Amino acid sequence: MCCDKVSGFDANRGRIAFVGDIMNTSQVFPLSEFEMRLLRLQTRMSNAGLDGLLLTSEHDVRYVTGFLTRFWESPTRPWFVVVPASGKPIAVIPSIGAALMATTWVEDIRTWSAPNPDDDGISLLAETLKEILPPHAKLGLAMGHETGLRMPLVDFMRLRNDLAPCEFQDATKLLRETQVIKSERELELISEICAIGGRAFDRIEEIVQVGRPLSGIYRDFQALLLSEGADWVPYVAGGAGQDGYPDVISPATEAPPRNGDILMLDTGAVRQGYFCDFDRNWSIGSASAEARSAYRLLFDATEAGFAAAVPGAPAASVFRAMQTLIDKVSSSGAGGRLGHGLGMRLTEFPSLTATDETELQPGMVLTLEPSLEMAPGRMMVHEEDIVITDEGPRYLTRRAAPELPEIGAQS
Repeated sequence: MCCDKVSGFDANRGRIAFVGDIMNTSQVFPLSEFEMRLLRLQTRMSNAGLDGLLLTSEHDVRYVTGFLTRFWESPTRPWFVVVPASGKPIAVIPSIGAALMATTWVEDIRTWSAPNPDDDGISLLAETLKEILPPHAKLGLAMGHETGLRMPLVDFMRLRNDLAPCEFQDATKLLRETQVIKSERELELISEICAIGGRAFDRIEEIVQVGRPLSGIYRDFQALLLSEGADWVPYVAGGAGQDGYPDVISPATEAPPRNGDILMLDTGAVRQGYFCDFDRNWSIGSASAEARSAYRLLFDATEAGFAAAVPGAPAASVFRAMQTLIDKVSSSGAGGRLGHGLGMRLTEFPSLTATDETELQPGMVLTLEPSLEMAPGRMMVHEEDIVITDEGPRYLTRRAAPELPEIGAQS
């Protein structure tokens, strides 16, 4: 299918003007992918009695349109996509995004000149929604856990008043159920970024040197990820400490790792909009018996979680499989949940906790992330990425070594 090339648009407000035919240039997915996504969404909308769906977050907008840009880092402009009960999505966006949106499969693109704090697309959005919604409509909007409105609250209140008596309903579950099952192409991209991360980890000894600050190792690790093919690296974390590290979210310090330290690096790198999320641990110099034992316990806990991650099982059973091994040496894991969903977001639904009864289904991508508190202020974490298939789980990451690797150990 073809779409049209933008030649210009109303700089103040309105639909963009098209001339000339070019093939759809969205670089990540074929048209059939978006048609499938839309069908799944609209089927669930119908079952929920929704007359329309309003999307405001980067990931939801990208899921239905293919609109991939890092411009979301700017909080200045809101972006809206409307999914009608039938028919294709409608983009209501700042004019700066019109040309890029026109390379996707979206044909109805309505723009305004932004930023305009007095009316930052709200009246245009209201007009669009009134056009497609029946009287007393029910409009879906993500309102639940792990969602964000991404528009000023005062603008949302204005929109709600403009659309009265339209009823806004929480569409979080609907969106989750649609997005949590990954397509074959999505799985290919996640597999690709996992492989990129694995190749960067393989080169760790290129950047870990005696006296080199941890901050430099972090920076060089990001450079390795980019050189191996990552598009960008939104997340790098880790830690270093004697026989374990204090946490896994602190920024890097200027102190270099010392002999006896356990060094951990954790990456959330991106390829064409999809994340990997896994870590690796190393001993600087010869590892102690305690560190080797803790590492092996977490390796075995990961294997136990992997074995439990079968279609039909609840997420909580995967948590319990890992936690049961951890409980033999520690009263609790060090990080709360022991894994989570993965995809367009670094962390997605579901969470691997004792209370999450989400049923695992083929196509779900999860991290397995057992953690162990070895002593107050000392912990270790292991993480791998997997996909649930009809035949059972499959690793997306190349499995870590079963024994703690050593860097610079004396032979």
